[in-house]
Amino acid sequence: MRMAASLKLLTFIVPFAFLVPVTIALAPDLNKIWNSEALQNIKTVFVSIFLEAAPFLLMGVLLSSLMQWFVSEEMVRRLTPKHPVGGVLVAGLLGLIFPICECGMIPVVRRLMHKGMPAYIAVTFILSGPVVNPIVFTATLLAFPNHPEITVARMGLAFAVAAAVGGLVYLFVKHNPLRIPNVAAVEVKTHPGFRMASSPSQQTTDAHQHHHTHPKSWRSFFIHAGDEFVDMSKYLVIGALITACIQTFVSRSDLISLGNGPVASYVFMMGFAYVLSLCSTSDAFVASAFSHTFALGPLISFLVLGPMLDLKSTLMLLSTFRTRFVIGVCLAIVFFVFAGSWLVNFLG
Repeated sequence: MRMAASLKLLTFIVPFAFLVPVTIALAPDLNKIWNSEALQNIKTVFVSIFLEAAPFLLMGVLLSSLMQWFVSEEMVRRLTPKHPVGGVLVAGLLGLIFPICECGMIPVVRRLMHKGMPAYIAVTFILSGPVVNPIVFTATLLAFPNHPEITVARMGLAFAVAAAVGGLVYLFVKHNPLRIPNVAAVEVKTHPGFRMASSPSQQTTDAHQHHHTHPKSWRSFFIHAGDEFVDMSKYLVIGALITACIQTFVSRSDLISLGNGPVASYVFMMGFAYVLSLCSTSDAFVASAFSHTFALGPLISFLVLGPMLDLKSTLMLLSTFRTRFVIGVCLAIVFFVFAGSWLVNFLG
């Protein structure tokens, strides 16, 4: 045991003993790189994206922890509409009650699915909630005060796309798409000190022991919230960093030059929304800067796709759902947003 501990200690000491002199030798060059204009811009964009999204992620995590306390599986099943059409309609309007940004939506929906919410209702809520809510409605009106039709088109198309994707999930997804569909496994995983059970029966036993080991107290509440926040925020950090690098090294003028043309303008604005990874409460003000460059359709595609699908939310989805399921949902979102925004532009 002592030998193993010594070897483990050496694995930490040796790399540091090598890195320290190398870092000292390269200090002047590292300082130049750290203070370069490009890196300063990456740091600024990264911090702005993270600070913009972190409060909503924290809000979602706290709401998820409250649901773990107070919302039972029986309650979720009782409140879930039995008919799929009613379920999709209710899920599409839940954002009016829970105005959560897309960053905070994933932990909430994951918790609800572990409580028994069907996948098609969960997906509809994930897609519509970040757009169809009073905060985003007000922000869009303020960004386009002379064009209320943009706000109406954004809300309407977001609801329609979310309902269409939710309907596809109902028709074609027959199994639980969560990476860890068993709630007991999740509960054991998200709390330190518990090992993952090797069988479903053992998972049930562990979950029962876990229930008695962590009674309903503020300490257990914040332990659960902290674990979930750390679990989800790492994907937010990675997504924000990648987005900051893209925004730094690819100029906006080069991107705009790619958006000339009836189809390319839609592709550009949708790709731009995906890369920027803006919060749904502020993306309308960025879109307003393009109001004299692009027509109504491309602007709507930017405003609808961004809150539903961007870089950081894709990583969060992949951490929660199976990869094949996420790919299918992403393709459906892109198709319906493109077709719907083109139809809005045609009718407008």
